[in-house]
Order: sequence, then C-alpha cells, then structure tokens
Amino acid sequence: MRIEAWYSNNFDARLRGRYITLEHIIPILKEYENTFDISTIGTSELGKNIYLIKVGSGKKKILAWSQMHGNETTTTKSIFDFLKFLAQKDVFQDEIRNFLNNYTLSIIPILNPDGALLYTRENANLIDLNRDAQDLSQNESKILAEAFKTIQPELCLNLHGQRTIFGLDNGLPATISFLSPAANKEREVTSSRKEAMKLIVKMNAILQEYIPGQVGRYDDSFNNNCFGDSFQMTGVPVILFEAGHFKDDYSREKTREFVFFSLLTLFKIIKVEDVTYKDYFNISENKKNYKDVIIRNVRFKEEDKLFSIAIQYTEVLKNDKITFEPILVEIGDLLDLYGHDEVQGNGDVILMNSQNNAVIGDDISTIVSKNNKTLIYFNKNNL
Repeated sequence: MRIEAWYSNNFDARLRGRYITLEHIIPILKEYENTFDISTIGTSELGKNIYLIKVGSGKKKILAWSQMHGNETTTTKSIFDFLKFLAQKDVFQDEIRNFLNNYTLSIIPILNPDGALLYTRENANLIDLNRDAQDLSQNESKILAEAFKTIQPELCLNLHGQRTIFGLDNGLPATISFLSPAANKEREVTSSRKEAMKLIVKMNAILQEYIPGQVGRYDDSFNNNCFGDSFQMTGVPVILFEAGHFKDDYSREKTREFVFFSLLTLFKIIKVEDVTYKDYFNISENKKNYKDVIIRNVRFKEEDKLFSIAIQYTEVLKNDKITFEPILVEIGDLLDLYGHDEVQGNGDVILMNSQNNAVIGDDISTIVSKNNKTLIYFNKNNL
C-alpha cells in the first residue's frame, strides 16, 4: 500500500479545522495510555496540564513541541496523524519497528494550552513564548527549557504555522517552510546547522513530489530569545517547521498531510538518498508577497485610473470555530503581490459595501459591479 492511500483513509479525523485545544486531544491521549508513555510535565499559567508523549526506545533522542503559539494548530494535527500511523498494525511494520528501535521521540503536543483555548499567538499573560527563551518568565517556557535539559535531545523539532501572506519568487504559495535556525549573529553554518539542513533537504526532496515549487526557506535572522536559536546555540540541531497555505485549504487539512509526509521522511520511514546540506540554500526563501484575495483592474468612478484591491482574512474565534473576516488591506497596482484568489475586474466600476469608495482597514462584505449588481466580485457570505 502506498502511504498516500493509507493516509487518506486513516488520518486522525477527530482533529479537524483550525481550532485545536486540550479538550480535543485529551480523549486521544487517554486512548493511547497503553500504547505510548504519556505524562504531565507541568501546568500552564492558568493551571492547564502540559503533556509529554514519549514514543520509541532508541538511542537517538528527539524533542518536538507544537502549539507554542496557541493559534498554530496544523502541526498538532500532523502529530496525531503520525501517532495513529505508529499505533496501527497493518502496514509499514518493518519501518515502524526500525523507528521505534532507533529513536526515542518526546512530543509536547500543545505547549501553550491557554493560548490554544483563546486562539491567540501569546499565552494567557500576552507573552510570546518564542521570545522568552532567555528570560523564562512563563511557566510554559520553563517547562520547555526543563524538558530540553532533562531529555538532552540530539535533534529538536519546533513545530509552527505560518500566515497566508508567505509565498515564493516563483509566484506559488509557501505551503511548507523550513529553517535551520542561526546559532549566532553572524549566521555561521555550524555543524549542528549543517545536520538540520541535511534533514530539511531530504524532506524537501519528498515534498517536491506533492507540492512542487511550494516549499520555502524561512528567514534565519538570529534572535537568542527564540527557543530554536537558543537551542541551536548549544550545538543541538533544530528544525523549524512552518505549516502554510495550500490552495483552497484554509482549514489546513492538506497541509497537515504534507507535514505528516515530512515526518515520515525525517524518521527514515520514507527513504531518501544521501544529500548535501548545501542544497538547503537552493530552497527559495519566503517572501511576504501574498494576499488572500486580489481583485485586479477596477475603478470606483468612470474617470478613475485602474487599481487593484487586496483583501486579507483575519481569523476570529466564534462559538468554538474559526471564522474568516475579510479586511481591505491595500489599494494600488499591486504588481508585486499574488492572491490566493485572484479576480479580474476588466476595468469595471465597482461598489464596495454598496459605496463608491473605501478605506484601508474596512471590513468587506460585498464588492459588486455598479452597473450590473448581479456581477459579484466578492461576497463574504461565500467564505
């Protein structure tokens, strides 16, 4: 059986959408109590449990953590897809056995449970945990630092999600991006960075089969307040995962699949030939060159010059679900930007929210043709 076929029928469908909290994963953790070693390693600032899942008994120790930013949930779904794959007894048994014998993988599935509940980047005290590696001012930061100290991993996986604004020079979105963080201000290519780069090159090789031209390399500016940079400073290789946007996949269900395939490659369940770390630099660097919607070549009045409109969605938690609120963010020629959804206005005169003008920052409900209101360029109700 090909891995794609297994995945399409067996991914953990209990976790869907963008809103993932402890409430969603605790029943799954209970189900795995007799399969994996699951423990509580501390509590958040608001007293919520922070769990550690330990898988395998091999010499190579890996530490992974997800939802350090509470609203970055895609990699958490991928983790549980990976756990379900390891727990099944039907396919890839030799590969799974080799993984369990060679690796000890320690996973913190939700490092920031308070932020996860609120669907915020920050924790309950409005602190970005990924800027707290030196101060260790928050419970969650102390727990991650202590896990690193106790486990003494040979590799760290820092699992994040990135916004829809990121794309690549080729005009495609950055669906998955990676980074081997810098270990100093000079961004020297240290031995630990080289090791992480080689693993990224392997994952990129597999992902090119699924999302050709849609893998990016994240900016490596050094900041020792970030945990990835801080851990890399100690000589431990770190890989940053950034789960991004795939066409029409605002729920990030396809992206979770690509992260899953990346994990299988990282842990040699999917095999890749030997590579060189130097190919890491052939991966295109992320650009902030995307908007959610661009409507091109329109006017507010007949005499106006042609312009284009960019709309960006703001994610809002409502009734335990994420809704997408469209905001006008830019008006101009927008020739340096791409839209995940692009609409041609062909010089039409438009009404935005029934008005013949607009202000940056406006909530957008509708954009229609002034002379033919059945011609709809954008409708919030269709999201």
